[in-house]
Amino acid sequence: MSIQRFKIGPRMSQAVVHNETIYLAGQVAEDTTADVKGQTSQILNQIDELLALVGSDKSKLLSATVYLSDMAHFGAMNASWEAWIDPANPPVRATVEAKLAAPKYQVEIAIIAAK
Repeated sequence: MSIQRFKIGPRMSQAVVHNETIYLAGQVAEDTTADVKGQTSQILNQIDELLALVGSDKSKLLSATVYLSDMAHFGAMNASWEAWIDPANPPVRATVEAKLAAPKYQVEIAIIAAK
């Protein structure tokens, strides 16, 4: 059983690969002054970078969980998501309203993908 960890921090790894499955930590925007659409775009770019780091890409997404600070942001988040997602290979997805780690975060996205 092979487990590889990437971008290891004191609290968590940003990516873990077990066999041929990739687990990404929940990603949040670095520039939290951006609106929901902007925060979502930043997060999706981070996901692209992490997937590339471990030898995958968005065409191999299996599952996405999107956390929104307010469901009123659903449309704005989806605008960025739909511009980014591989339309031939969309993952299963759940979107929930949640109180995030700090009020400055409006979106968090966690991903599971294949290698």
